[in-house]
Amino acid sequence: MARIKIELPAKFCFTTRIPVRITDINFGGHVGNDTILSIVHETRAQFFKHCGYDELNFGGVGTIMSDVAIEYKNQTYYGDEIISSIAIGEITKVAFDLFYKLEKKSSTGEMVPVALAKTWMVCYDYDQKKLATIPEEAKNKIKGL
Repeated sequence: MARIKIELPAKFCFTTRIPVRITDINFGGHVGNDTILSIVHETRAQFFKHCGYDELNFGGVGTIMSDVAIEYKNQTYYGDEIISSIAIGEITKVAFDLFYKLEKKSSTGEMVPVALAKTWMVCYDYDQKKLATIPEEAKNKIKGL
């Protein structure tokens, strides 16, 4: 099977900082893969809030993460701070890509990649239990970032 290779867009529109907690550390003494996915989720939640939305109200519809790809780059440890950035990718009638770049500062101050990720976010009407069109307001807002 081919390895996952994520090609990041050039422009990132949102960045946040997320500290690594002691509960994020696995039996190997570093951040586990499940925590990386949680950091991706936290980044997305903060991004939506920054845009005036949340995952259940994205301009009037909900969202569902229908797929995720993560490319692990380096280990990270308790006390590190993850600098997590989002870029907008493809936008269709009902869904959109979000790209994530997770980095940390090395002891020399250089930025070191921790992980790259991509999620496909589908708009969903939870009341009618069916796909929904991305509201124009939300689409225009994320396209303009």
